[in-house]
Amino acid sequence: MEVNKVVSCSRHAFLLGLVLGSGLALSGCATYPDWMASSGPSREVVQEVGEAPHVNGIQFVDVNGAVAQRLLAKRKQRLFSEAFGQKSKAGYVVGAGDVIEVSVWEAPPAMLFGSSSTDSKMAPATTRVTAFPEQMVSSDGVINMPFAGHVPVAGWTPQQIESEITRRLKDKANQPQVLVRVIRNNTANVTVVGEVTTSARVPLTARGERLLDALAAAGGVRQPVGKMTLQLTRGDNVHALALDTIIRDPKQNIVLQPGDVITALFQPLSFTVLGATGKNEEINFEAQGISLAQALARAGGLQDARADARAVFIFRLEDREALKWASPPKLTPEGKVPVIYQVDLKDPASFFMAQGFPVDNKDVLYVANSPSAELQKFLNMVVSTVFILRSVVPSGGF
Repeated sequence: MEVNKVVSCSRHAFLLGLVLGSGLALSGCATYPDWMASSGPSREVVQEVGEAPHVNGIQFVDVNGAVAQRLLAKRKQRLFSEAFGQKSKAGYVVGAGDVIEVSVWEAPPAMLFGSSSTDSKMAPATTRVTAFPEQMVSSDGVINMPFAGHVPVAGWTPQQIESEITRRLKDKANQPQVLVRVIRNNTANVTVVGEVTTSARVPLTARGERLLDALAAAGGVRQPVGKMTLQLTRGDNVHALALDTIIRDPKQNIVLQPGDVITALFQPLSFTVLGATGKNEEINFEAQGISLAQALARAGGLQDARADARAVFIFRLEDREALKWASPPKLTPEGKVPVIYQVDLKDPASFFMAQGFPVDNKDVLYVANSPSAELQKFLNMVVSTVFILRSVVPSGGF
């Protein structure tokens, strides 16, 4: 009986020594055994990757206010009011291919396009109107007008054309008055395509249609407004802006010009969150972008019992010109630089920085487990093993 007690005490002492010794050994290690379950690498393992960028090509960046400001400035969308300017409303101008109709009035007695009756039994002479057949503006931008010759009209407003024809008929007709009417507008249009209800060519008028006018004429967008981007192409100038920004800022609802192409783009932007956060999943965000602070909040924040607040990492394929790299970067086949950004949320100042650090599409946000959480996991595993041994091995058989 005494022997069994001694053996049992020796066994418990051995197990206790095993637990305490292993725990102390693990607490001093930079990482944990590969056979221990984990949701990802520890803070030390990630930092080791960044210590040799010349080997693996991965840049490691500790995020501070200057880094956040530079990244934010680089990703700032250029406003339409800056890219295209705030041009005043321009009247409609005729272009090659438009179809117009010209009508001429003469005061009595009409000398050029008709004659008034001199018979006293007839009604008194009245103003006479002559409407000429519709004609298309030639590729040279001219129309043919009887007694006025070839009139250049491309780039002119209907009022300017009226004045020019009147000037040419001044000494040939009796007090001529001219009216020019656009029958078919084939040139002053904008094109709306993309994620809209109906792709359309929208004619422009002297009213000066704006960006949202053309979008409404196409039936509006087919996706949620917050996930839409409008791209405006004007000649060689191409810029895109979140639809939300255009709606909130009237200055971005610019006056359209003939030939503009509006493309409604549906951009389901998202980032993936992993590790010791409230939830691990892919999370969508709006076209105007979100900050790191917003991203962490949408992920449910850091788990207090698991997370290492010093080990918040953002894995990203970054543009080569985004930052000044500590060593020459190795580019991916797509010309991107693999970067790991580290944020230390133990520092209160980092919460201000997180409000300005932009999250990019396809970013991976990872929060490592704290060393104490890994140690607790190991201790729980050892305690479970002890209970199993106690239930399997007889008290005197160890």
